[in-house]
Amino acid sequence: MKIIFTSLTATVLILSSIRGDGQQNAVSQATQKKWWKEAVVYQIYPRSFKDSDGDGIGDLNGIIQKLDYVKSLGVDVIWLNPIYASPNADNGYDISDYQAIMKEFGTMQDFDRMLAEIHKRGLKLVMDLVVNHCSDEHFWFKEARKSRTNPYRNYFHWWNAENGKPSQRYSFFDVNNDAWKYDSVTNAYYLHYFGDKQPDLNWENPALRQEIYKMMRFWLDKGIDGFRMDVITIISKDTTFPPMPAMYNGSWDKFYANGPHIHDYLQEMNREVLSKYNMMSVAEGMGISTNDVLKFVDADRKELNMAYHFEGMGYGYLPGKWKTPDPHGYDLVGFKKIYSRWDSVFAEKGWGTIYLGNHDQPRMLTRWGNDAPEFRVYSSKLLTTFLMTMRSTPYYYYGDELGMTNIKFDNIEDYRDIETLNMYQKIKNEGGDLHAFIESQKNGGARDNGRTPMQWSDTTEAGFTNGTPWIKVNRNYRTINVTAEEKDPNSILNYFKKMVRLRKTTPALIYGKYELLDKENPSVYCYTRTLNGKKLLVLLNFKAQPARSNTGVDLSKARILIGNYADPSSTGTLRPYEAVVMELN
Repeated sequence: MKIIFTSLTATVLILSSIRGDGQQNAVSQATQKKWWKEAVVYQIYPRSFKDSDGDGIGDLNGIIQKLDYVKSLGVDVIWLNPIYASPNADNGYDISDYQAIMKEFGTMQDFDRMLAEIHKRGLKLVMDLVVNHCSDEHFWFKEARKSRTNPYRNYFHWWNAENGKPSQRYSFFDVNNDAWKYDSVTNAYYLHYFGDKQPDLNWENPALRQEIYKMMRFWLDKGIDGFRMDVITIISKDTTFPPMPAMYNGSWDKFYANGPHIHDYLQEMNREVLSKYNMMSVAEGMGISTNDVLKFVDADRKELNMAYHFEGMGYGYLPGKWKTPDPHGYDLVGFKKIYSRWDSVFAEKGWGTIYLGNHDQPRMLTRWGNDAPEFRVYSSKLLTTFLMTMRSTPYYYYGDELGMTNIKFDNIEDYRDIETLNMYQKIKNEGGDLHAFIESQKNGGARDNGRTPMQWSDTTEAGFTNGTPWIKVNRNYRTINVTAEEKDPNSILNYFKKMVRLRKTTPALIYGKYELLDKENPSVYCYTRTLNGKKLLVLLNFKAQPARSNTGVDLSKARILIGNYADPSSTGTLRPYEAVVMELN
């Protein structure tokens, strides 16, 4: 009897049936068909995407105007950075009203229309959920600071000053890195892991948690398709605030991510909200490692679907230098080890994510590729090939499909981001080298490098706005823009679309087993993806010089599926930044 299976679900049934009972749950979890595993997520930073009213700030109506473009990319999900009411101390990550729209972005009616237009095109919308902290202008905090007996006092973490100053807690955005802010009204300190206008919420309080769940249901009932959860791993605190144990060796992120009740809260959130909807949930996995990520994303634990890690993004920086890349470049062997190790964690349970840039990072091309004119196109396509051929859900940042680059500001006055401005002030206060700092951020981690306006055309301000943009447009917009690249069949943009189509039509690129080859090669990253008898080989030369891959694989009968050169190599000898995907059988 001959049966032909055509769906990915059938593949799962076959794999599950041939394993013993002891492995069936594990196999089904690693290969079970889910829409969010097969999706390509496209991140939009709304402030910089498209301005519809000339005030220089991107908005919801601007996004609506460009939804046909987003649809043309072949992506499935839009992840939208915060659009809630906010005084913008941290560009929307300081929320003053979770159920209102920031006036600069539009109205709730604009949001409802945008969501309807997104769904009309068969796309999904994932919202940013920011519930480790809110704004000091939120009603809850304004009430909490009125008196020690206010009903909202316990929505936040306070330490009465008569008890002395509490144990050190590190703030990522404070000039002095001090997470305790003194408030004279009630003679107490409040906790803020980020800016002092971002007080941390007290998840130990059941009433606070219920407020959060109610808010989440508000948006899900509107029809959104999931949440990206900002620093969700650090919401749990030991409210006795003991000194950081020596075992963490000064790593505040790891310490923060090991709060005593983090999994209790996420399981409660899943029971009360997440499990009730056909949605995706992804954690910004600050502080988590390969040793503990499955506690968050193992489906049997009923917490979250995915988490994205920071280990890759933190790689290649000079030790002791804030977000300063090694001028000699990063070691590719170490890079391969990181991503191979993270893949191995999800071999049987959970599911991974892959990304090389977002709103908290510099442009992926400048950071991980080569933005020199002779290499920009090839290296951008190579990075896209990597993201679209790994066994994880790819998250792709707006503008990277064009090969947008770091803007490389010369002056601190051009920066807008609280993180960079406060670090600059800290270095100034300490008498440090300000020029060296500015230079280090040109290729380094200044977040504004990844927040410049989308480059739509070669017209004024790149077609982003008719007014003055909130942050400068990159000067290279006259050659790097959507209009030009849509017309060029060999553009980075059109290559991105081809890679998305290849991923979507090749189940092995989604669910297939990943195997690293030629591990110690300092120039080439190569691996296979195998599913149900079909094997693909991915060859990536991450260097500006030709390189040879030593895969041990017979390439004589290989079929080239895609490459970033007009005549892709079929021999394993690769030109600078060459990427090739082959089918081996």
